[in-house]
Amino acid sequence: MSSPSDKTRRRIILTALATAVHASAPRSAAAEEDPPGSDLRPQKADLLVFAEGDHAGEVIKPEDLKAGGPPVRAWPKDPKTSVVRKASRLNEVVLVKLDPAELDDATRPRSADGIVAYSAICSHAGCPITAWVKAAQGDKEVLKCMCHNSEFDPRQGAQVVFGPAPRRLAALPLAMADGSLTIAGTFIGKTGAQQGG
Repeated sequence: MSSPSDKTRRRIILTALATAVHASAPRSAAAEEDPPGSDLRPQKADLLVFAEGDHAGEVIKPEDLKAGGPPVRAWPKDPKTSVVRKASRLNEVVLVKLDPAELDDATRPRSADGIVAYSAICSHAGCPITAWVKAAQGDKEVLKCMCHNSEFDPRQGAQVVFGPAPRRLAALPLAMADGSLTIAGTFIGKTGAQQGG
């Protein structure tokens, strides 16, 4: 007759063996790889879908955005293949709906009825842009990176208005097509953090 400690030892060994077999079993390619095209930068005519929340993956319509903010995080989506281009964090954008009259002359043509899109990755250290706050200097809301407090004015091409960021956020031109926001061109400017140091 075996003792309780033998049964426990046997159970531990069997559990370890089952875990090892499961870990070594081949996985499907689909489970390990993102679909083709998901790492491509945003393309002209791509749609924009919610990156998070209850509506993640759904196409964003202009009425989904509240005038004056807060911003909405989004991914580009290929309208032909339905592939969401989220395999690279550099593809994530923030959308904010503003009064078109507040946009400067360079920003207005890239907007769609006052809606502007910028890279969601700070140009300083590559942290995500996560806040919509009153500017450190002035009374308007700005996009803010909470890592090192860089602030970007979306009304002026996301130029740096406070903090250590070395350059503005990359802008993504928008257009309207069939009641949806679409991408009108590639990023204007470099996405991501500064290189070297």
